[in-house]
Amino acid sequence: MATPYASRLLHLAKVRCHVFSHNFNPERLRLGNSILRQRLRGPTLTAWYPKKTVSFRDLQDTYQPLGLTTFDEAEDDREEAIQIAKSRGKGRPKKKRTAEESRSSKKKK
Repeated sequence: MATPYASRLLHLAKVRCHVFSHNFNPERLRLGNSILRQRLRGPTLTAWYPKKTVSFRDLQDTYQPLGLTTFDEAEDDREEAIQIAKSRGKGRPKKKRTAEESRSSKKKK
């Protein structure tokens, strides 16, 4: 029985790859096809995070330029709580504007 020629085997491999939707790579180069065949991660990642819902702040930003006034009770309560904490001396500390005001420079002296 005669052995097939190398060119005919190469052509057969090329046709087989075309039929079965494989990549024809006779030089065996690293093409990254295994990475490209993997399942896409985008839909899984987007399903993980919750959908953005409309907040009161979004509505306020939309209708404020039109001259409509809105009242956010939760924001008003938050600001009032901050003012009460400041009056008791429990507010956040002031930012230091210069190097002399910082703690580390006071320790060095």
